[in-house]
Amino acid sequence: MSAPFSTVVHASGVMELVINQPPVNALNSAGWLGLAAEIEALGKNPITRVIVIRAEGKGFCAGVDIKELDADDSLITEVNRGNYETFKAIHLNPVPVVVAVHGFVLGGGIGITGAADIVVASECATFALPEVDRGAMGGGAHLQRLFPVQKVRYMFFTGEKVTAAQADRYGFIEKIVPKDQLRGAALEIAEKIALKSPTMIRLAKEALNGVEDGNLESKYRWEQGFTMQAYMSPDSSETRRAFVEKREVKF
Repeated sequence: MSAPFSTVVHASGVMELVINQPPVNALNSAGWLGLAAEIEALGKNPITRVIVIRAEGKGFCAGVDIKELDADDSLITEVNRGNYETFKAIHLNPVPVVVAVHGFVLGGGIGITGAADIVVASECATFALPEVDRGAMGGGAHLQRLFPVQKVRYMFFTGEKVTAAQADRYGFIEKIVPKDQLRGAALEIAEKIALKSPTMIRLAKEALNGVEDGNLESKYRWEQGFTMQAYMSPDSSETRRAFVEKREVKF
């Protein structure tokens, strides 16, 4: 089975990582762990100056593979590890990470976006964290890097999506463009950064991470404990089964 992502190396030192796992770019446990390893390896490569993460298909990322977890919910431990390692690899990467999102940005897609340094979005992008409706927890720490506290809670409790135009008022999106201009807009920003001193940029990334309030990885670990608790509930199993069977949940 081929990897659900590929990397394009640009002469400038920009590394373009493309997620491509039809139909909705939802990754299984192995996919998340592989993605984390690739992002970490790119950051350790001395020729890397900036990483751009984007996706092909209908949307950016629908998060985890619910069908895999419905078939074997014990895999939640590996999925949790893959999510944690991926978001950490982005947030603590020694080089800046630019994320270009389109269509749906859900679950793990929120984690990737919230962990990134710069966000570019297409006009069709929507953001949501439907974890409650999938019998899980997690992602609130990363969503809180994008939206203020009360908006995060509204989105988490309701699972409702926010469009790029609505999200723009909160200031985390650097640029909103038509979908056919998304890749170019992200690469333009990355190329601008790649022209800078790589030493200065790596120092800047570490310094900026150090002055953030709180520890993003610790906050997400806290949330993941509640994911494990949620998976012990029959309600959690019912939400996944209903999702797979495409029916209403019955509590």
